[in-house]
Amino acid sequence: MCGIVGVFGRSPVSSVIYESLSMLQHRGQDAAGIATCFEDRFYLEKGNGLLTDVFEAGNMARLLGDMGIGHVRYPTAGCASVAEAQPFYVNSPYGIIFAHNGNLTNVSEIVESLFLTDMRHLNTSSDSEVMLNVFAHALSRRGAVRPNEFDVFAAVEEVHRRCKGGYAVIAMVAGVGMVAFRDLHGIRPLVFGKRGEGKEAEFMIASESVALQVSGFDLDHDLAPGEVIFIDTEGTVFQHQSLQAHEKAPCLFEFVYLARPDSVLDGASVYQCRINMGTKLAEKIQREWSHLPIDVVIPIPSTSRVAAQEIATRLNIPYRDALVRNRYVGRTFIMPGQAQRKQSIRRKLNPIPQAFQGKNVLLVDDSIVRGTTIREIIAMVREQGAKKVYVCSAAPPVRFPNVYGIDMPARSELIASGRDVQQLAKNIGADELIFQDLDDLKQAITDACPSLTHFDTSVFDGVYVTGDITEEYLNTLEQKRNDAAKHTEDVASHITRNLSAHL
Repeated sequence: MCGIVGVFGRSPVSSVIYESLSMLQHRGQDAAGIATCFEDRFYLEKGNGLLTDVFEAGNMARLLGDMGIGHVRYPTAGCASVAEAQPFYVNSPYGIIFAHNGNLTNVSEIVESLFLTDMRHLNTSSDSEVMLNVFAHALSRRGAVRPNEFDVFAAVEEVHRRCKGGYAVIAMVAGVGMVAFRDLHGIRPLVFGKRGEGKEAEFMIASESVALQVSGFDLDHDLAPGEVIFIDTEGTVFQHQSLQAHEKAPCLFEFVYLARPDSVLDGASVYQCRINMGTKLAEKIQREWSHLPIDVVIPIPSTSRVAAQEIATRLNIPYRDALVRNRYVGRTFIMPGQAQRKQSIRRKLNPIPQAFQGKNVLLVDDSIVRGTTIREIIAMVREQGAKKVYVCSAAPPVRFPNVYGIDMPARSELIASGRDVQQLAKNIGADELIFQDLDDLKQAITDACPSLTHFDTSVFDGVYVTGDITEEYLNTLEQKRNDAAKHTEDVASHITRNLSAHL
């Protein structure tokens, strides 16, 4: 997952983009970048690290222009080098700046055709650069000196034909305007907002609605699967709906973990969805686990807090925030490597001893992916004197790789892969382990937004909505993106940075 923002304004937009990206920092902590456009020239600043690491007064002052896009990166394809920080740029045709959230599933096929047929050069291993070149080539084939909305829409239609997977994209074309589009299934989120009226209207496109709110933009709508929005240099908004689009199937994991609780995605309040997840879990506990002598409900902060509060309320059991989070340690789920994730857990969370001593504790987590975090937390809780440690997850077991932009591609790293619930409980050290049922999880979202009835649930059931994922593809992906491969990439990036520093 990554966070993307695009702003078409009537005054300098760099600070607006920065503030909006700060609301999306949870979606990526590896790299950040902002590009702006002034008098048909692009100004780009990007680098590794958090927003506060990459941007300061000096380089922000260089970002001139009333139109711009921003990106916070978390690597799912390619490595974590600064060369792969976004936005990306190509100078032909016209000059295009490009920011992408998601993952393409047919990259190798596209790369071959880009080289042999389109004769375009790729400078990184990022699928985002691949997609940028597909769009650039499609736009150049139109042959227009100054492309109009029909040229832009035709180019995006070609992107949809050639690119498979989950993606949300924002791009700028020099002298032409801003373009945004969403994949044909609507897997990755993208929202459109507006501030002001008439000729003074300003527009923002972003991964989540919270990015709009911080700068006073009102949410207009979520882009539909295959929808394109084009804003020309005068601020006129054009919309197009692809006939190739399928039924909307947003990623279910967005509602469980990825999105902020104060966001609204595809018409559903994430906060309400998580309340509903807690309700469903409480009902399951009452139905199947009423014999458990639970003394206290404790969330594993912070994504699970809303569901945990609802469980405690429904079961009439005390709720305690007894695991204190260090806000200066990043989300361990998106850290690139098992060793780094494990090392960060005890720095990230600190227990309040009296909440655990002599208690039968119900720990509530949003999901269990690799198992590293929950295993360490259970060990901590037992060290504090807990009698019994029960664990419940707001999501079902994550048993299958994600291929649409979330970094869980290696089955060997998914703790639930090949294990039943009893084996999982023993592996993590829990006395009992309770998972949300998949149908209940889907219903929790539908209850918050009745029009949402179809989802990408591939990490839970192995059903990939794009229909192009084979066992061979998953095996190849595992070899490329397991922790051992990431470690090799990290070492290579470290060596490259050190060599560059000494040249």
